[in-house]
Amino acid sequence: MAAQQSQGIQTLLESEKEAAKIVQQARQYRVQRLKDARAEATKEIEQFKQAKEQEFKAFEASHAGTTSTAQTAIDKETEVKLQKITDSYVKAKDAVVAKLLDRVVLVHPELHRNLRKVEA
Repeated sequence: MAAQQSQGIQTLLESEKEAAKIVQQARQYRVQRLKDARAEATKEIEQFKQAKEQEFKAFEASHAGTTSTAQTAIDKETEVKLQKITDSYVKAKDAVVAKLLDRVVLVHPELHRNLRKVEA
């Protein structure tokens, strides 16, 4: 009977060691899975970050081109308007100067309409 108890205790100890080994392997497996998950998440985050960075650069480039194109169009339009104003100035300059000189130099003295004649 003692041999049987000893054998039963020995079996229990071996089972306990085997269970501890299984628990240890499960813990190692869990730790490894967590490390793998973190590495995979980091990798996905990096890929997402790169994709968004490229998307932003493309957006920036497309809008920067639009801005420079708009600036060029505005510059051309401004140049055309300045040319029209300059042409108008050159055409009307002599006539305006002549009218001003006529008004200043040619004086027609006459009495004001509200002025009454003083009878003596």
